[in-house]
Amino acid sequence: MTAGTKPGGPLEVLVVDDDLRVARVNAAYAGKVAGFRVAGQAHRAAEALAFLERAEVDLVLLDHYLPDETGLALVRRLRQLGHHTDIIMVTAARDFATVQAAMRHGALQYLVKPFTFAGLRAKLEGYAALRRALDGGSEAGQDQVDRIFDALGGASAGPAELPKSHSALTGDLVREVLRGAEGPLSAQEVAERSSLSRQTAQRYLKLLERTGRVRLSLKYGETGRPEHRYAWV
Repeated sequence: MTAGTKPGGPLEVLVVDDDLRVARVNAAYAGKVAGFRVAGQAHRAAEALAFLERAEVDLVLLDHYLPDETGLALVRRLRQLGHHTDIIMVTAARDFATVQAAMRHGALQYLVKPFTFAGLRAKLEGYAALRRALDGGSEAGQDQVDRIFDALGGASAGPAELPKSHSALTGDLVREVLRGAEGPLSAQEVAERSSLSRQTAQRYLKLLERTGRVRLSLKYGETGRPEHRYAWV
């Protein structure tokens, strides 16, 4: 965990992806999240290493498939050279061997492509929460340790909790929208943010609410039926 580039300032991010268009999109997404600033982009492992040699950043959004070496090989080199910049893998690599290696090499999060802005925002906001939890002291009680580990990921609905007729990827999409929201959302708002139909969003929201992952509240207007609103627990 890095100590932070500028106390009180935005968290500096380096985006590393061999696809220029994808790098621009990821940088635009990261730049839209409050408290983050994109310090630069790199499209090869050598470019990323050169950037980190001359500038300090808090976080690297790192693709695994780079033209000169893999993202995980770059992480190993960074650690050998004494760079402790935090890493979130952002990659299409989804085999268990790569995911496990990323965990062992200290990647804080792993975001599988393709993803939505809400998905990346949730990861970045979790990282910002982690940084806040680590500030202000050299020792932590159990409550603070729990908050630190909650910030790294939080609970998610596992495949075993979804009926066969439901998609785990769609469930994850709804979950990330709710986790990235500033407050409770209606089914229509979830549908719009996830590019799902309202009926599909409503179906997954009801399932997550039944399993205890989502909290349901009612918003009463002046007339008509109350609006159902959902928040991630």
